Amino acid sequence: MQWASPEPSSSLSCEMPPSPDHQHYVRRVVLPSGKTIEVVYFEDLAVPADAITAQPAPQELHVCPTCTGGMVFPVEWEEAGPEHWEVALRCPDCEWQGSGLYSQESVERFDERLDAGTEAMVRDLKRLAHANMEGEIERFVQALDADLVVPEDF
Repeated sequence: MQWASPEPSSSLSCEMPPSPDHQHYVRRVVLPSGKTIEVVYFEDLAVPADAITAQPAPQELHVCPTCTGGMVFPVEWEEAGPEHWEVALRCPDCEWQGSGLYSQESVERFDERLDAGTEAMVRDLKRLAHANMEGEIERFVQALDADLVVPEDF
């Protein structure tokens, strides 16, 4: 038997031979850094059907059940099996807080809505920063034209 030292690599991989005793599924996880990893689960993590009381979702998760405001956001969420998530929610308008067990589909729609909201906020922030910079430039030009800026100001 010959042993070889592994070559330096930026990624690690581990392969397990397929076994009829192992059931598995793959889930993509986006880390806070923005990197996406795939997690392979080899256990059957199915929760008994009578243990899951997924909340009926007559409304989308971003809509507050108390004030109907559309700015509900997740405070915390974690997997509760292969097809459900436990999510703690908060409404900034009326301070409602709640949590529940939601389907993968509901959470994915919620996540897409959160991404769209984040993109809109970033666009607005860029427009605001640009407008503020234009205002500062105009005031600086006016000060230069009026000879209000002297070398000692720097």
